[in-house]
Amino acid sequence: MDEGKSMDASCYYSVLGIRTDASSSQIRSAYRKLALEWHPDKWANKSPSLAGEANRRFQKIQEAYSVLSDHSKKSMYDAGVLDLADDIDDKEGMGDFLHDLMKMMDQNAGAKVRAVTLLQIQG
Repeated sequence: MDEGKSMDASCYYSVLGIRTDASSSQIRSAYRKLALEWHPDKWANKSPSLAGEANRRFQKIQEAYSVLSDHSKKSMYDAGVLDLADDIDDKEGMGDFLHDLMKMMDQNAGAKVRAVTLLQIQG
């Protein structure tokens, strides 16, 4: 992760309360725990005055999980290329473009490895 990023509420790792080197199972576990704790339906019955805050936190928790649980989005986020926290209105724009670009690069890298392997077998 970019060392310049502060570990505040806008950092997805901080939102989930995990380290930047957390495994996928640790990410999932933290998400489940926080999603249960901050689910808006729970707070609507428990404390209606805090329901708005619970809804805001729950949405942030879901956003963090959607990025950190997806390998390519997480890679882009860690590299500082994907930062949905600062540009939530760009859900259909540059973030999606970069995500698609990363997928194509991964597919091409796999194709190159297969081509080299075929050449080695034939050679």
